[in-house]
Amino acid sequence: MKAHLLSIAAALAATAFGVSNVSAQERTVHVYNWSDYIDESILKDFTKETGIKVVYDVFDSNDILETKLLAGGSGYDVVVPTAPFLARQIQAGVFQKLDKSKIPNLSNLWPEISARLAKYDPGNEYAVNYMWGTTGIGYNVDKVKKALGDTPLDSWDVLFKPENAAKLKSCGVNILDASDETFAIGMNYVGKDPDSKETKDLEAGGKVYSDIRSSAKTFNSSSYIDDLANGDICITIGWSGDILQAKTRAEEAKNGVNIEFSIPKEGTYMWFDNLAIPADAKNVAEAHEFINYLMKPEVIAKASNYVQYANGNLASQKFIDKEVLENPAVYPTEEITKKLFTISPYGPKEQRVLNRLWTQIKTGK
Repeated sequence: MKAHLLSIAAALAATAFGVSNVSAQERTVHVYNWSDYIDESILKDFTKETGIKVVYDVFDSNDILETKLLAGGSGYDVVVPTAPFLARQIQAGVFQKLDKSKIPNLSNLWPEISARLAKYDPGNEYAVNYMWGTTGIGYNVDKVKKALGDTPLDSWDVLFKPENAAKLKSCGVNILDASDETFAIGMNYVGKDPDSKETKDLEAGGKVYSDIRSSAKTFNSSSYIDDLANGDICITIGWSGDILQAKTRAEEAKNGVNIEFSIPKEGTYMWFDNLAIPADAKNVAEAHEFINYLMKPEVIAKASNYVQYANGNLASQKFIDKEVLENPAVYPTEEITKKLFTISPYGPKEQRVLNRLWTQIKTGK
């Protein structure tokens, strides 16, 4: 009997140990986000509060994220696609609907931003806005002035006129490697509908970049932050918060690099990066808990203060640093907002055309 009881006890212990292991494995969330896009203390605080370990990886292009998602089995529980890609991926069945009962902090969202996001995600069923912002011109004040004199910096002309780009070549020009929005900006610049998917309009938008290709030093969407902060480039098409991060890094390094950001008067792209859960996510409960944690006003405000991007959480604004909240490069004025445009997703045929044109521009062929 004693031996029997011992064997039962051992079996129960083994079972308990197994359950413990399973429980430990389940308390993990795998997150795939853009590079330089969160205050890492948020991840540590989340783990401390919930016991859920965060495995955090980064990417620097929507195309990379989309390739992983469409292939299936990405291994991620929370991902952060930009709105047009989100819309296309929803149609492809990549995501699962959110269980909003598990995200009570959705009550803190900004109705206007949620309404704009609904263009891509009707009913806001699949995604929650993480950050939003604009794509504009980041520049080294002193180097650009030296190259261009008193040329106004409130227009895309500063970069899109070949004669200006040629003068900037020696101090370094970067083009953002994000074809969907760069083409939209190019089409808008030449008077076309920025949301057009017509080949002739895409070609017209692409010509803006092929005309200045010989002056471009790099095409990237991540390392350009440090390149601008270090003085390795002097002008870039870039995301608002990235440029402001570069400005902060230069100031902290005290390297004499003076960086500013401009939203051109012709208008520009307004983008939305959003939290979504892949259909094949393994840790769904933990994914909801992670999203809910990020939607705490003081938490998402901490993220905005760090990355210097606006977020879609209205209640967070009382926790956002004054210099961030009142900076029109982060939270644009009503007048500027009227000139901002959004774009719809590309269909497979149009995407192939876009990819071909962008590859030709980047390779110079």
